[in-house]
Amino acid sequence: MVNDAVTAARLVALDWGSTRLRAWLLGQGGAILAERQNGDGASVLAGGAAAFENALVTLAGDWLEMGMPVLACGMVGSTHGWREAPYVACPARLDRLHEHLVEVRTTAALHLHIVPGLIAETGDAPDVMRGEETQVLGFAHALPALADGACVLMPGTHAKWVQLRHGAVESFRTRMTGEVYALLRSHSVLARLMPRDDDGWHADAFEAGVQAARRADGADLLGQLFSVRTLGLTQRWPADALSDHLSGLLIGHELIAGLRTAQGPIALVGEAALCARYVHALEVLGVTPAGVHGNTAIAGLWQLAVQAGWVAR
Repeated sequence: MVNDAVTAARLVALDWGSTRLRAWLLGQGGAILAERQNGDGASVLAGGAAAFENALVTLAGDWLEMGMPVLACGMVGSTHGWREAPYVACPARLDRLHEHLVEVRTTAALHLHIVPGLIAETGDAPDVMRGEETQVLGFAHALPALADGACVLMPGTHAKWVQLRHGAVESFRTRMTGEVYALLRSHSVLARLMPRDDDGWHADAFEAGVQAARRADGADLLGQLFSVRTLGLTQRWPADALSDHLSGLLIGHELIAGLRTAQGPIALVGEAALCARYVHALEVLGVTPAGVHGNTAIAGLWQLAVQAGWVAR
C-alpha cells in the first residue's frame, strides 16, 4: 500500500452481506483509498465470532493494524452474524442511527461496531432490513432535499421501498421480486422453455410484461405467470425473450403495488443494470424517477462515523 494512503486513512468500512464481505479503506471526507472483497459472507461462515474475526483479519489485517475505527453494516449484525445488532423501530431518525451502534469485542482489541437494522410494522406482519438503512443514510446525506419526503426504491433480490419524511425512515416495504424471478427462471416449469444463456435484451417482451401487469392492476399475478409458458408454447414470444417478459411481469406488479402507497418523488438506489430495468418499467407506466444512484453504503458508513465523533466531517 502507498504510504500516503496509509497516512491519510481514517476508517475501515465494511459492507458484510450474506454472501460477500466488501471492505474499503476511507480517508478524509469518505474518500476511497483502497477496496477489497471476498466470498466470506455472513451466511457462509461457520464457527461463531472466531470465524468472523478470522475472516476480517484475512481480508484486511494490515488495515486493522493502523488502529482505526472499523464500522460494519449488513447481515454481520443478524442472528447468524458476528453479533446481533437489534433492530431500530420506525420511524427511525437517520441522524440518530449512530446511537444504536453495537460494539463488538475482539481478541485483537479492535474498535469495531455494527450498524443496526430497521424494523417496521406494515399491518399484517413486521418488515425488516439490514444494510439498506446505511445506504439510505448515505443517500439522504448527499440529497437532503429528497430526504425530506422521497420514496427510495432499492431494487435487488429483496427490493426495498423506503419512505422518507423529515430526515427519518418513516416506513418501508420489502418485495421479493429478484428472488422470485431467480427461482422461476431456474427451477420452475417456465424455465424449461427458456435457454440457459439468453444475454440479449428484448425490450418489447419486457414492456409487454409491464403492460400486462398494468392491465391487471396488480391482480392475478399467478395466472399471468403461467401465461409466460403459453406465450412460449404458442411461439408468440421466442424462447430467448421469455425471461425478459417474466422480468417485466414481476417488476410491473411490484411497481403497481409500490406506487399505490409511495409518496413524493421516486429515487432509485442500486446496481446500474437492474436500476435501468426499473427506470424502463417506470417510464412504461408514465413515471419519471427523480434520479438513479449507485452504492451509497460507503457514504452512509462514513456519515455514521462522523455522527459518532470518530472522524471529522
